[in-house]
Amino acid sequence: MERVSLSQTLEVSRIIYGMWRLADDVDTSPSHVRAKIDACLAQGITTMDQADIYGGYVAELVLGDCLKQNAGLRDQIEIVTKCDIIAPVGKYADARVKYYDTSAAHITASVDASLMHMGIDHIDLLLIHRPDPLMDAAETGAALDALVASGKIRAAGVSNFRPWDWDLLQANMTNPLATNQIELSLSARQSYTNGDLAHAQRHHIRPMAWSPLGGGSLMTEPSAVAGKLDTVAQAQGVDRAAVAVAWLLAHPAGILPVMGTNTLSRIAQFADALRVEMDRQTWFELYEAANGHEVP
Repeated sequence: MERVSLSQTLEVSRIIYGMWRLADDVDTSPSHVRAKIDACLAQGITTMDQADIYGGYVAELVLGDCLKQNAGLRDQIEIVTKCDIIAPVGKYADARVKYYDTSAAHITASVDASLMHMGIDHIDLLLIHRPDPLMDAAETGAALDALVASGKIRAAGVSNFRPWDWDLLQANMTNPLATNQIELSLSARQSYTNGDLAHAQRHHIRPMAWSPLGGGSLMTEPSAVAGKLDTVAQAQGVDRAAVAVAWLLAHPAGILPVMGTNTLSRIAQFADALRVEMDRQTWFELYEAANGHEVP
């Protein structure tokens, strides 16, 4: 598995395991979570993607229970987590409305809570989860820089930011932002043409892709693109998911897919995407099928 440098202090695996559904599994025991992580490690997938809000603010606790019962496991993985979304569930059940908070106080408190929930002494990568219309970039940037300086996080990045959001925050930071995690898949192609990936390449940013299988729709819903995925998959001896992910991997921005499932057999197949041969014409055949028309 390829290792990717996101900063001077942080390397991640090319494919990342997304834990947004971790707390939704029927079995959330430490042993079952360990089995999922082991299935990733067997393929060289070492990076685990979390967020404070996942599972109604309990997914970090589920991971933490596993780490606390498996000495040495923390040293084998990189942990990504996110903050700034406050939804009226779980510990924020009394919130009147869903909102974002990028104040220094909230970011710092969120990091401390995440460290406690997971039973760890540092977060490898902290992402601001959503652009905040009320973000004071100077305050937010200083808070992220302070967290890096303190050692509580090794690097900071963002999620769902547009180029101008990125530029505003980066202009108010000393440390370089490490990545932007955005929605990318054959079902969500807007970043290929709206400037998001162009911005990433211009600034040598390796973007992460959330929901790379279109929230599962590419796997379950019949469509022209599903049929084309199956044709390529059958020819190369892999499943449809591997081809859909290989389509992302082929882009020169060096996209890092964040794969999320609770099924051990599917986790064990994540790395199959690296075996898929994706030439330019195959890439455009899939793009055309997803668009529903040929390119101009």
